Amino acid sequence: MEFNVMMGLLGEGLLLTTQIFFVTLIGSLPLGVLVALARMSKFKPLSLIAKLYISILRGTPLMLQLMAIMFGPYYLFGLQMGPDWKFWACDIGFILNYAAYFGEIYRSGIQSIPRGQYEAAEVLGYTRTQTFMKIVLPQVIKRILPAMGNEIITLVKDTSLAFVLGIAEMFSQAKALAAREVSMVPYAIAALIYWVFCLVIEFLLNRAEKKMDYYHD
Repeated sequence: MEFNVMMGLLGEGLLLTTQIFFVTLIGSLPLGVLVALARMSKFKPLSLIAKLYISILRGTPLMLQLMAIMFGPYYLFGLQMGPDWKFWACDIGFILNYAAYFGEIYRSGIQSIPRGQYEAAEVLGYTRTQTFMKIVLPQVIKRILPAMGNEIITLVKDTSLAFVLGIAEMFSQAKALAAREVSMVPYAIAALIYWVFCLVIEFLLNRAEKKMDYYHD
């Protein structure tokens, strides 16, 4: 197989990998906030539900969760899903899984802010919204960026798990090409692309951390 053809197929897989990556971030980052708020809620039933959600999603393999969402409608309710369901199942599975991780990171960041800062802001006449947006949130973002960065980089590599649903992302394409050509070259190229992808993410995260340096603990 010509090198250009191989790169074309890997490029098609990379597009799906990138799509999974960004859809997961767009869905899980805001959902993680809701999970964190529910986890910290003083309403015990809501807090317990959030704890159970986090425990299950973090305590079971993502691959198993993807398969459960993919085949659950049929085995539980006898529903025949359409051909596009695998993409929906993939997106839902990744979003739910990463929202659990992001939720715990958000919670730890919010709870790390000393109570005295809230009290000082109240004395200065800040509303609860102003206190959170202008004082608490910038510090929380600075504190959670390293942990968030680790999860985001892990997400780049976890996109390869979409192969279990028959989605031809980059790893699946590399696997098919390697079997067809009886060669490790497709795997090596895919690994290089994953690495470059992660380097770009690391660069952007490092830039963000430097911009937040003016918020001191």
